[in-house]
Amino acid sequence: MSSPLTLPATTAARPRSALVAAGAALIAATYLYLVLVQPAEIAEGIGGTSSLITLLGFLGGGALLVAGILPSLSTSSLVLMPLGIALNIAIGQTAGSLGLQIYLDAIGTVLVAVLAGPAAGAATGALSNAIWGLFNPLALPFAAGAALIGLLAGTAARYGMFRRVYLAPVAGLVVGAVGGLVAAPVAAFMFGAAGTVGTNALVAAFRAVGDSLLVAATKQGLTSDTLDKLVVFTLVALLAYALPRRSRAQFPFLRRYGVLAGRTGSATGR
Repeated sequence: MSSPLTLPATTAARPRSALVAAGAALIAATYLYLVLVQPAEIAEGIGGTSSLITLLGFLGGGALLVAGILPSLSTSSLVLMPLGIALNIAIGQTAGSLGLQIYLDAIGTVLVAVLAGPAAGAATGALSNAIWGLFNPLALPFAAGAALIGLLAGTAARYGMFRRVYLAPVAGLVVGAVGGLVAAPVAAFMFGAAGTVGTNALVAAFRAVGDSLLVAATKQGLTSDTLDKLVVFTLVALLAYALPRRSRAQFPFLRRYGVLAGRTGSATGR
């Protein structure tokens, strides 16, 4: 029989879990809307009905995720999430401007996921692209994929893929492949697989050998995303291990699951 002392915590956990589930469902539903409706006018900027539906879907989903996990987040995690969003947008915008064949727009998402957990990573990814989409419409429809990257990165961290630095890029390759498959339909149907100068070159190369637009977008996604996440996961692993042990101890998720090698259970490192 359950102790009365445990009932409040159990009861409180149920609505929080419902909020997380609702946030994930809203993000997934918005992604399905984009794939099925294929509203190409989003590329013209925020203002049309489809753009507003997409923006509200991803912002709302991210907000529900945050609301669901808020009680379990430490102050350090709360501070880290907006920093992660800023990192994603700043580095991603720079990489796109330089015409790179990788994106580097998930460094903040993966860092949050590793230190604060899958739900925090998913929220960071979704909110990053939704906010970024206010001035770069190409980023908005990929918010669902960004949320998925955060979820998978946090899951990989929970199950030990960051306990050795050399395991992180392996996780990045797998997560990148999944992310590329999820992003391909959006890229192909809504934007004609248009992206940065670097990714456009890859699509053009695949099209030149006879691939359809969707196949070319999928191959480009698998190529760019896997390489991108290999680099991102490796960088995040190095960043996480470079943090002082006292700083790492401020993240309950990291301590609870032994995400990094070594003891991080106390602020003193003992």
